[in-house]
Amino acid sequence: MYGPRIARWDKAAEWPLTIAAILFLTAYATQIIARPDGMINLACEVLLAATWSLFVVDYVVRLVITENRWRWFYRHLLDLAIVVLPMLRPLRLMRFLTVLALIGRNTGNMLRGRVVIYTVGATVLTVFIASLAVLDAENGIGDIDTFSDALWWAFVTITTVGYGDFYPVTLTGRVVAVGLMIGGLALIGVVTATLASWIVERVADQTKKTANATETQVEQLRDEIVELKAMVRELRPTG
Repeated sequence: MYGPRIARWDKAAEWPLTIAAILFLTAYATQIIARPDGMINLACEVLLAATWSLFVVDYVVRLVITENRWRWFYRHLLDLAIVVLPMLRPLRLMRFLTVLALIGRNTGNMLRGRVVIYTVGATVLTVFIASLAVLDAENGIGDIDTFSDALWWAFVTITTVGYGDFYPVTLTGRVVAVGLMIGGLALIGVVTATLASWIVERVADQTKKTANATETQVEQLRDEIVELKAMVRELRPTG
């Protein structure tokens, strides 16, 4: 759609960006859960900045090498926001969006044929990231003050149960909640659609195999009829 060069770049950058996303998430989780000071916190900030630089390079390269830059640009506005907003303002919610966007980009091709693995993995990862984001926003302000509380809140939110024992009070926390609810519904919809597509494909394959087998049997019957006719002609008296 955007040319062979960007396809080659996406393929080449898939694993480096995946590793960068894992390092990014590790540093982010360490800051939110452990609340380190001194050198550990500095190391996390350096790691976040370094991995963020890779995201910026990836965005710029893809924008430069794509054949239809305007179409690519307005279809990847979220990527632009992820790259630009944290530079203009320390909006930590963008870290939540960054990891989700990279996960969706790098694991989308794994969906077909691996529905169960993708569902479990994507759900666990989304809940974990949302827990970090809401704890980052709510700690010291709302009633979500520990990671266990944030994790429980994320589970009941993504399943749309919503017990109400914990709830976000900040704007950032509520944005995370809305994204988590929408993401949960979207994940269920995608998995259901993929499973239905897989079932239809299997049925179609089975129908095609049955049709091929039937055609083969018909051909065999025709050959046998021809042979029987030949045998009957040989057995007829010639007088």
